[in-house]
Amino acid sequence: MSYPRNFPARRTGRSRAPQPRHDADETGFLSLTPERARVLVLVAGRPATFALITMIILALGALLSAGSNLAGTSGAIAAGWLGMHQVPLVIGKTPLHLLPLLPTALLVWLAGRECARAVESNSTRADLGWIVGAALAGPLLVTAICLAVAEDASGVIALQPPNTLAAFAWVGGLYLLAAVAGIATSIRRRLFVLLSLPDWVVSGLYGAGRSVFRLLACATAVVLVSFVAHISRLGDTYQSAGNAAGVIGLTLLSLAYLPNLAVQTVGVLVGSSAQFGVASFGVFSVVGGPIPAVPLLASVPTGPAAGWWVVLLVVPAAIGVLGGLDCARTSTDRITAPWATLTSAGLAAFASTVLGAVAGGELGAFGRVGLDLPIFAMITFAWLAIPGYVGLTFARWYIDPVGAPPVDYTDPYDDDYHDEGTDYYFDEEYHDDYYDDVDHHDDHDADDYYDDEYGHDGPELEGELVDEQPAIAITRGYHAENAPDIVDAEVVEADLPDSDRVDGR
Repeated sequence: MSYPRNFPARRTGRSRAPQPRHDADETGFLSLTPERARVLVLVAGRPATFALITMIILALGALLSAGSNLAGTSGAIAAGWLGMHQVPLVIGKTPLHLLPLLPTALLVWLAGRECARAVESNSTRADLGWIVGAALAGPLLVTAICLAVAEDASGVIALQPPNTLAAFAWVGGLYLLAAVAGIATSIRRRLFVLLSLPDWVVSGLYGAGRSVFRLLACATAVVLVSFVAHISRLGDTYQSAGNAAGVIGLTLLSLAYLPNLAVQTVGVLVGSSAQFGVASFGVFSVVGGPIPAVPLLASVPTGPAAGWWVVLLVVPAAIGVLGGLDCARTSTDRITAPWATLTSAGLAAFASTVLGAVAGGELGAFGRVGLDLPIFAMITFAWLAIPGYVGLTFARWYIDPVGAPPVDYTDPYDDDYHDEGTDYYFDEEYHDDYYDDVDHHDDHDADDYYDDEYGHDGPELEGELVDEQPAIAITRGYHAENAPDIVDAEVVEADLPDSDRVDGR
């Protein structure tokens, strides 16, 4: 229900969002209801259980297909758990730091989804603390067990025990990121209000997320197109598979490493280069060298760089322009103060650099695989900031007036608007209490009452203030004898039907 602009509003320090429950804080942090305990158990155990079951199936399938005994099953499962969380491993004397990103991304997504489901609209700080603690407790416990198993299995399989501190840091950091992201997506409006972030920071956060997603989507499309163009090389990569189980294993391995290659391709799109040991490739040059025999890497170019590859630089430029247009729509950025645009470009470049660092690493005899991170960060920021400013300028000159903020599309009568902590709001309960004491309100609801004033069904009433008096306080239970004098007003009823005409002053 929407009310007119002159509806009497009550000033209050709270919003219409459900108020946080203070009983949990008053009774203590350790007070938990059985229902909340069940939810926290799911937050702690469901992602870890899913990961362990997946690793058990994969480890048993790999050992059985290879005809090996099951003596090293526990060590393989422990190594798989650590590898899924990007913990650096050393097999024999070969370092394995380049680990697939797809399983890690799925685990982080599952953990964040569980945390978002556990958040309630009236969750307190204690509730959020319990959720974060549960999200960390389950995986860290499994990590401790896997570290102990890997220590015992080092005598059976060629697996060196990983660094304990690095293992806990990787697992704890990933699930902390998942918990914070899940909570933020569930109560992001309240979170932005509580943090008192400026509007250009909030707009920059949203713009950075969109820019990173667009870069990854375009890079994935380029990888798939290149894979189809070089699909004739697949026969060579599958020669070492041996049997059907080997073919399935190589295919799953390629899918697991697809996000890694997409991140490397982002570096190629912005004008940097991706390195595979002594080999490298970019839009300007390609240096040949040995690369792993993985079907997905058939998409990596091996010949000289073609002249038309420079056209790929249009992709980051277009993404930068779109980012500037997004910031123009969602912020008050001006041409002389493009703070949201610069924030979006900086955050997107930082996020892309972190992804580039995680997606690369040492790969045994092949050497280092990854991007030149300092150059990649600077080039990415330039591609997003400069075309982003062009997009902002275009929006201000041709879409919005120069120097004026964009149109605010927020409906002040929308529930989401009141959830953001606005001082003025329209309370339906207050509305009903206000009009219960007015004579004609007994037969009409709020909408019918305003129909007359806005000319939907009834006549218009015109009032003339003759004398200035204090405002009339109309509240439930206020007696008429205590009410102040009513001001003189002349009521003119225009265009009334003959049957309902009443004259008087």
